[in-house]
Amino acid sequence: MACDLTLGRLEPCKDSVGGYKAMYFINYDNDIVSNFTLTAEEVTALVAPTTCFKYELKGVNSFDEINENSRENGTSFWAGSGAFVFKKQSLVTQKEVKILSYGRPQIILEGNDGNFRMIGVDNGCECVVSTTGGAAMGDLNGYNITVTTAENDMATWIAAALMDNAAGFVVTVGS
Repeated sequence: MACDLTLGRLEPCKDSVGGYKAMYFINYDNDIVSNFTLTAEEVTALVAPTTCFKYELKGVNSFDEINENSRENGTSFWAGSGAFVFKKQSLVTQKEVKILSYGRPQIILEGNDGNFRMIGVDNGCECVVSTTGGAAMGDLNGYNITVTTAENDMATWIAAALMDNAAGFVVTVGS
């Protein structure tokens, strides 16, 4: 049966860290999976290079996935939700985050642990943008980005070697 376990799990060492150091936005492609070579649920190669737009992160940024099940309906899916902070308002960034809110990009998250995972693979991500100028001089002046997903499967692992590689994900950065 497809839902029978195949392995157990030992308690891992305490050598892991949380949080995210970058997110890479890809303009939504409803057929992006056809560009992947998947090996054991990890993207290990791309058929054609894919452009993505890198946004560096510092501080508290999070993303969680929750499996939602219904025994009555026989359904199971993964709901994702994340909160990210883009510091410092600018005209250029404002134009880009507005476009971000209109679209439904696929997003690659780069963890502080060096791992890469793509969210919104099948259905894209909804991005809600809020602008804040803060109240005091030390408060955030920037953008809060809330990301939500609803997918058939958990976030897809991406081989690190594919990032910023002419044969993989071609990374575009700004200033």
